[in-house]
Amino acid sequence: MPTVLTDAQVADYERDGFLVIPDAISPEDIAELQAVTSEFVERSRTVTEHTEVFDLEPAHTPEKPLLRRVKTPEKWHPTYARMVRHPKILGALEDLWGTGIRYQTSKLNMKVAGYGSSLEWHQDWAFYPHTNEDLAVVGIMIDDIDEDNGAMMIVPGSHRGPIEDHSYDGIFTGGIDPTKAQADFSKAISVCGKAGSISIHHVRAIHGGPANRSGRDRRYFLLQYTAADAWPLMDKMDWNSWRANLLTGEETWTPRMEALPVRLPLPEPTHGGSIYENQRDLKSRYFEDAVS
Repeated sequence: MPTVLTDAQVADYERDGFLVIPDAISPEDIAELQAVTSEFVERSRTVTEHTEVFDLEPAHTPEKPLLRRVKTPEKWHPTYARMVRHPKILGALEDLWGTGIRYQTSKLNMKVAGYGSSLEWHQDWAFYPHTNEDLAVVGIMIDDIDEDNGAMMIVPGSHRGPIEDHSYDGIFTGGIDPTKAQADFSKAISVCGKAGSISIHHVRAIHGGPANRSGRDRRYFLLQYTAADAWPLMDKMDWNSWRANLLTGEETWTPRMEALPVRLPLPEPTHGGSIYENQRDLKSRYFEDAVS
């Protein structure tokens, strides 16, 4: 019996591969997230290259900070860390999966007003396939998000389709060549909502998004979760961290196996550090580059 989601919302997720839940995060929490995120933008003025905390836009300068991503923000500030265990997030995932929930990692993707970079079509599953597909990314909308300021776009139902090729010239690039894709990108839907809304998208759903050409920032805190019995096919595992990241349910030593399509993210990308860097090797693009 769902506790956070309605039966209709569960059905929508199973059909479309994504869901938006309005007003999931309180105005007080959103105000705190906005303030802390602004502090990180100010801190990014002190760096000129990517760091373990900051992923920078190509045109970033100390005078005009253009922060593209905060990496694993829950490591750097307790406000972000608190969101990892938000009861509405965990409750919604339990409604979808009916299992215990394990936390993976997070990132805070920024699309600065008038610049924020596009992100080419991709499937998260291409980066980290597991023994089963009960994996999802939860996005906390720190700002109002709409088509004007670079909302993420998802191809509905693509989570039930093939795993697209994310390579170019034999190298994993973290993006789909739109000239070779099987998906129909014309059917993509923008994932929009007011600040405080959360989105949930399936690990196999095809998604991407345009540059932000509006006068408003788009800050989107993305948290990755798995079912407790979903085990990675490739990642090296720190056992203590693995167990500590179990947020609800019981630990299991028996992975749940499903017959699923898998493409491994190999050979490794030429440019590492983030998906934005991975995608530098893509030769064909769907979205236009960021503007200054």
